[in-house]
This record gives sequence, structure tokens and C-alpha cells, in this order.
Amino acid sequence: MARGGINKAIVQKARQALLAKGVNPTIDAVRVELGNTGSKTTISRYLKELEASSPAVAPVSRERLGDALSGMVQTLLDQLMEEGQETISEATAAFALERTTLETHILELTSALAKVERKSATQHAALEVQSAEIATAQSSLQAELTRNAGLSQRCSDLEALVVEKDKHIQSLEEKHVQARGALEHYREAAKEQRDQDHRKHESQLHEMQVEQRKLRETIAVKQDESTRLNRDNERLLGEARQQAKSLRTQEALIQSLNIQVETSRQGEAKTAGVAEHLNGQLSELREEVKALHKAATVAELQERETAARITSLQNENEQLRHAQGVGPAPKDGSEPPPSARQRKRQILKTT
Repeated sequence: MARGGINKAIVQKARQALLAKGVNPTIDAVRVELGNTGSKTTISRYLKELEASSPAVAPVSRERLGDALSGMVQTLLDQLMEEGQETISEATAAFALERTTLETHILELTSALAKVERKSATQHAALEVQSAEIATAQSSLQAELTRNAGLSQRCSDLEALVVEKDKHIQSLEEKHVQARGALEHYREAAKEQRDQDHRKHESQLHEMQVEQRKLRETIAVKQDESTRLNRDNERLLGEARQQAKSLRTQEALIQSLNIQVETSRQGEAKTAGVAEHLNGQLSELREEVKALHKAATVAELQERETAARITSLQNENEQLRHAQGVGPAPKDGSEPPPSARQRKRQILKTT
């Protein structure tokens, strides 16, 4: 079993072992006996305590006492180590249990946090969707309020028209009452006149009822026309928006076409400049071609002249060779014929 550290009992045991061997228990000797372990200061302190506690004991008594104390100390040390190991084991088990509990709790908290985060993300997405729906609803509400305001204005106009018609009907009813009063007044005059007036009154009443019915039908037609006009107005608004969108598209297309035309004009200007430059180069090339044609013609003429001269020289050479093979050189003081190298030089100078 490994030593838990240097204590007084171990130093005392080592000191007694050195004394039994007849060796002086110095600090270094005790440290070597202990296997080169322990601090020299601690060993020195324990040696001083041991020497102070038993300076006059005989060697034999010291050895016996040392063996007994060493056994007791070793027993106590073993018991202390066992108890300490049990305590350490219990503490380790408690620590492992607490660590497992904490890790389980951490995992639970992590899982709960992930659930909360997912729930928060879901709620955030739902909140964004609801915000978008609310914005759309507000926009639709504003449009409906605007349309309702227009409808309310039209309804007010129709109500004013109905009020005017009611006033007209009331006026007709007042006239009807007046006619009935006149009829009652004239009824006393004569029965026949009364009957006639009665028929006339009934006829007028029928006409008024017919007129009233027509007015009500007119009001219903006007209401239908108002509804139809509202629908036509909405349709015209949609068509106006579509036409405005088409107009914006056409304007963008026209602007794009203007840019393309301007680019084409710039490209045409550049092309005209390049064409003019190329025409100049073409004229120069034509002049160079003409000069080359002239030079080629001159070279051809010179080549022909050179070929004729070479032919003439070859003939002369043949004649000279023939003359040299027949007889000696002429003695009339003429120059000898030129050599082949001289003839080549003359041909190169001529060309």
C-alpha cells in the first residue's frame, strides 16, 4: 500500500532500523531508509522530537519500545488509511451520485430550454404571420372604409331624392284632400254633377296611385342603378389601375428603347469613325498594293532582262569554251572573257 506521507511514526521506525544496524540516524540516512521520500525539514523536526522524548533509554529497551510503537502506529495507520479510504469512497460515491443527478438535471434543463426555444420560435413565427394578417386586415379595412364612405355619400344623395319624392307625394296628397273637399262642396249642388265629379275624382285618384306606384318603381330602379354604378365604379377603378400599370410598363419600355436608341446612335457614331479609319487604311493598302504591283512589274522586267542576259552570257561562255578548245587565245589585243564569278557580280549589280 502506498504511503500517504511522512509522519513521526514512520520516521521513528526508520530511525530505529538505523540504530539496530548500528548506523547513526542522520537526516540523509533516515531519508535513504525511507526510500528517498519526505522533506528533510520534516525529517529533522521529527528526529529532534524523538531524540528529546527518549534521550536516556537503553538501546534494547528502545528497540522493544520502537517495535511495539511501530506495530501500534502501523495498525493505527492502517486503520486510519482504511477509514480514510472508506470516507474517500463514500465521498466519491456521493460525488458521482450528485454528478449524475446534476448531469440528469442539466439534460432535463437543456431539453426544456430546447422546447422553450422551439415554442418561442413557433410563437414568433405565428406572431409574424398574425402581424402580416393584421396589416392586411387594416389595409382591407381602410379600403372598405373608403368604399363605405362613397356608398354613404351615394345613399345620402338617394335619401335626399327620396325626401324630394315624398314631398312631391305629400303635395299630391294635399291636392287630393283639396279635391275631395271640392267634391264634397259640389256634391250638394247636383247629384249628377256629384257623380261626374266623383268619377273624375276616382279617375284622378287612380292616376295619382299609378303615379305614386311609378315613383316607387323609379326609386327602386334608381337604387338598382346606384348599385350597378357602384359595381361599375369598382370595375373602372380596377381597369384604371391596370391601365396605369400598363402605362408605367410602356413608359419603362419607352425609356429602355430610348436608352437603346441612344446606345445605337453612339455605336453608329463609333462605327462611322471606325469605318472612316478603316477606309483610310484601305486606301493606304490600295496604294501599297499598287506600289507592290508596280514593283512586281519592275522586278519581272528585271528578271526577264536578267534571264536574257544570263542566256547571252551562257552563249558567250559556250562560244569561248569552244574557242579555247579549238585554238589559242586571240592575239588581236582583246580582253579575255570574264570568269563565272565576275559574270555573277555583274548580274547582281544589274539587278
